[in-house]
Amino acid sequence: MAVPARRTSKTVKRKRRTHFKLSVPGMVACPNCGEMKLAHRICKSCGQYKGKEVVSK
Repeated sequence: MAVPARRTSKTVKRKRRTHFKLSVPGMVACPNCGEMKLAHRICKSCGQYKGKEVVSK
């Protein structure tokens, strides 16, 4: 079984983990009410999608 010859330092470990981060979801403003919403999804505040009312509030 392979065993590391040296302990992995904190710096090396943190440099390796720099790409393990959360990504921010793509938010856009609703053209109808101006609220921020996820792209390609129904607006939660007004219930419209692509200029049509999908969910009545």
